[in-house]
Amino acid sequence: MNKIKVILTGATGMAGEGVLLECLRNEKVERVLVVGRRPCGISHRKLKELLVPDFFRIDEAADQLSGYDGCFFCAGISSIGMKEAEYTRITYDTTLHFARAVLEKNPQLVFDYISGSSTDSTEKGSLMWARVKGKTENDLMKMPFKGAYNFRPGVMTPFKEQKNVKRFLKILIGIFPLLFPKSVLSLSQVGRAMIKTVTDGYSKHILEIKDIKILAE
Repeated sequence: MNKIKVILTGATGMAGEGVLLECLRNEKVERVLVVGRRPCGISHRKLKELLVPDFFRIDEAADQLSGYDGCFFCAGISSIGMKEAEYTRITYDTTLHFARAVLEKNPQLVFDYISGSSTDSTEKGSLMWARVKGKTENDLMKMPFKGAYNFRPGVMTPFKEQKNVKRFLKILIGIFPLLFPKSVLSLSQVGRAMIKTVTDGYSKHILEIKDIKILAE
């Protein structure tokens, strides 16, 4: 297919920044619209930014969302210290609201969502974050996208030039590949796999680490 145009969220976080860097250097991507609450701090000929203080108000900028092939939803927060209602509003409600807004303007859109390893598809497990992520995945897959793919990566290693990597993650990233090499992906691989879901599709809609690696090649 022709070069693709994508919408991306979460560019001020590690995962989103890494996926963005892959999109900017990947020849299959023509244009990236970064939607965020604050500037991502990256300048590139492919890149356009749309600043939205509240994703629940994304509809106010709907006229800027048309003409895209894919949406890479990389925004997210840790559940540590959060009540379930608050985490659900940010993780589930925000994501679904955003998904509906981009789908309305792009009926043939592919939507990729970064979820997490051990997400609970049954929505009934003991881990709060896993239940909420599972409900988010399940309801995204019910929407009439051209394709909806839920990414469940393990530890993701960043590009060397990334700025949005917390110190404790740098330590973890340095140790984890030595102990659990099969549970580690690079953000370049995640980005390439996301691009591939738009250009080629994939047979599964929940992508574990091995699926992401297959798609990235």
